[in-house]
Amino acid sequence: MLAPVVNVGYIALGLFFLLSGFVLAYNYAGQARAGKLDPVRFWKARFTRLYPVYLLSLLMSWRMVAAEYHAHTHTMFWTGMVLTPLLLQGWVPSLATFLNTPAWAMPAETFMYVLFPWLARVKRPARVSRNLLLLAGVWAVGMAPGVLYLALNPDGIAHVDRWSWGPWLQALKFTPLPHLASFVFGILLAGLDGLVPRHGHLRLILGLAGCAGILGIAEMGPLVPYVLMHDGLLMPLFGCIVLGLAGENWLATAFSVRPLVLVGEASYCLYLLHFNLWNWIHETHLPERVGVSRFDPWLSYAALIAVALAALYLVEKPAQRQLRKWMGV
Repeated sequence: MLAPVVNVGYIALGLFFLLSGFVLAYNYAGQARAGKLDPVRFWKARFTRLYPVYLLSLLMSWRMVAAEYHAHTHTMFWTGMVLTPLLLQGWVPSLATFLNTPAWAMPAETFMYVLFPWLARVKRPARVSRNLLLLAGVWAVGMAPGVLYLALNPDGIAHVDRWSWGPWLQALKFTPLPHLASFVFGILLAGLDGLVPRHGHLRLILGLAGCAGILGIAEMGPLVPYVLMHDGLLMPLFGCIVLGLAGENWLATAFSVRPLVLVGEASYCLYLLHFNLWNWIHETHLPERVGVSRFDPWLSYAALIAVALAALYLVEKPAQRQLRKWMGV
């Protein structure tokens, strides 16, 4: 039952970008439109939130240095070693996954944060219909890179899937610009959120429809083009889920139970740390060595969550507090 969802786990990045735009706009768009949002202060706050765990993920990626050295020319290797700590590796497609594969998303997120103080100044339409038109336009723009890739097939790949490789596909998947539309969609969605009543059945219906749509597309598997699934296609369904969970209904209540909220708080740590930690657990055959392999992969999942929670409380939160004190945020 879980296999189709696990196989398309990569779609969560589209939700991540969209949700980032939504949450930031919900909290800061009013200030931005009033000219009261200080961009430098905003960027400092984002840095204190993101960089400590990102740095931890790089330190935990030390085992990958030798592999990256042998996988690249000397020039590209040292370029990756310089760009990755600076959150710039995503602008070079062949280096986007350098040291820590999931970290490709961080240059994109950083780029979005840089643009946010200006993107958030866009005046919010007062009517639902105009908001929906804007969202539809952004969705179309977000779909364009994938549609163009399908039409032109610049890499000459007969059937593109998550294991395919090609320079144009790498650029489509990992560079920041193709994902900007999801972030903007989230910003605009926050405007629509302010116009839709939180009570009533509409938000519940939207949330359930979004969840059902995602599950349905996941079940379709390879019938849905991978390059559209990776980002763009699912924006409206993600938007429905966000609006549903932002309402006052039993679906929002179900997702508000303390264990889920706790894992949600640690989700950033989990995302950045899980890949190399999972590889280390299984490359060293740790479950077999301690005699618990019969409980895998569930035990490994639990271990990843435990490490993420530890990173949240021992690294992310303390480092954020200290950095904010030093930087005057």
